[in-house]
Amino acid sequence: MSAPTPPTYSPRGLALLRDPLLNKGTGFTEQERDALGLRGFLPAGVMSMQAQAERILVNLRSLSNDLEKFVALNALHDRNEALFFRVVCDNIDEIQPLIYTPTVGLACQKYGLIFQRPRGLFISANDRGRIAEIIANWPYRAKLIVVTDGERILGLGDLGANGMGIPVGKLSLYSACAGIHPEECLPVMLDVGTNNEELLNDPYYIGLRQKRIAGVAYDAFVDEFMTAARAAFPGVLIQFEDFANHAAFKLLHKYRDDACVFNDDIQGTAAVALAGLFSALRINGGKLRDQTVLFLGAGEAATGIADLVVSAMMAEGLSEADALRRNWLTDSRGLVVKGRENLHGHKLRYAHEQAPIGDFLTAIKTLKPTAIIGVAAVGGAFTPEVLQTMAELNERPIIFALSNPTSKAECSAESAYRYTRGRALFACGSPYDPVKLDGKTFVPRQGNNSYIFPGVGLGVIASGARLVTDEMFMAAAHTLANSVTGADLEQGSLYPALPRIREVSAHIAAAVAGVAYQNSLAVGPAPNDLLGFVESQMYDARY
Repeated sequence: MSAPTPPTYSPRGLALLRDPLLNKGTGFTEQERDALGLRGFLPAGVMSMQAQAERILVNLRSLSNDLEKFVALNALHDRNEALFFRVVCDNIDEIQPLIYTPTVGLACQKYGLIFQRPRGLFISANDRGRIAEIIANWPYRAKLIVVTDGERILGLGDLGANGMGIPVGKLSLYSACAGIHPEECLPVMLDVGTNNEELLNDPYYIGLRQKRIAGVAYDAFVDEFMTAARAAFPGVLIQFEDFANHAAFKLLHKYRDDACVFNDDIQGTAAVALAGLFSALRINGGKLRDQTVLFLGAGEAATGIADLVVSAMMAEGLSEADALRRNWLTDSRGLVVKGRENLHGHKLRYAHEQAPIGDFLTAIKTLKPTAIIGVAAVGGAFTPEVLQTMAELNERPIIFALSNPTSKAECSAESAYRYTRGRALFACGSPYDPVKLDGKTFVPRQGNNSYIFPGVGLGVIASGARLVTDEMFMAAAHTLANSVTGADLEQGSLYPALPRIREVSAHIAAAVAGVAYQNSLAVGPAPNDLLGFVESQMYDARY
């Protein structure tokens, strides 16, 4: 692991203590206190990073609920980034659910109430014509931007500027899980208003109090941002996050062929789900090309997963037509079928010849899928009847309840195992405790995008890739699935243990960088030791 990169400027005294990238708090040594003008600003005791981290954990564990813990960790992030990431990295199982899903959903809903210190850039619709000037205010050299307009935050809908919690949380995971230096990370909120009346009437709402701009005005606003960001930070990787369906597909298709961009909701979710399918098939011995997959949902996540599954099935020898026919979507109106009126463009590819079916359970009985994947944010949609039917149709039914936060999960882990008599191959979008059933303990693991996007981002940045391609996500999915051990599979875990995330991210990054070098998308020749090259660029949060 490399040491943190030198800071781009060197404040002293109180200014140093107020800079979270440089502050060590009571960790500054006697010599540093003299050299940096800190004498008198700190109590006499010098504390090791380990002792500081232990103190943080003692205080954190004394708090009564997860939102309070989120606020405490956010405050730590704002005053001492190295210590924050040390605590996260060393306690990832405990801390990740607090700084990201599921707690971040509640934090975004309460964002105006708990807001303490701004992080990243808030660019509003009122800033049109001067976005380049605003981006120039950012004091660091960004290599990675996560940007949202807050219209579709998790499964919670339009949260407007309160959605800034998502880019901040994602970038925290980039640094913790893949070692991208926090100085190189920039969260951005494109505040174009909100159509959420509750927020517009909330006295503590932090965003523009107006309806969302749309159409030509919206497109021009986003384009101005993209132009300004790429000019200010040449080669920057831009991740689109939690845009509504109508914008997400359009933005990805508009920019992906000439800018270094991807959409995690479409492509990252696809890769983590495909990896879970590969792991499940290692247990039941099947081939992907022989599966029939039924999605509860027909938006960004569902079509993104389906597209990647189709590509993987074609790689196993199916024609595109046959692969498409093995993937079905359902939306609020029922099964997506050919001839149905007013189908959106991204659904048309999966509109097959079939009589209309209005409900999910009937669709299961008719299509007899081997796998169901829930990504519609409809809590409890995988009813006992749905689960029992899947168990009747399949010896080892594949059940992925990927919606989050937990309130939006299609079913719990306990339900998935109980109603399939322990035969389900289960993955979830939010964390669940182990389940004991009939003398066996099942350890469900979260199909969280944090297994994919940090490694993809690291591989793109390390190689200097000009574009992010679907082939990179396919490589990431295979690498993630291959990282699951036999012991993991034995206990029903379709993903590796979270404490291995930095190791897994490094391997994913090497695979992604390998694709970039093979396709002439990278800067310079490929290094002899690709994994070592990637690991040498990973930030390790230590004093």
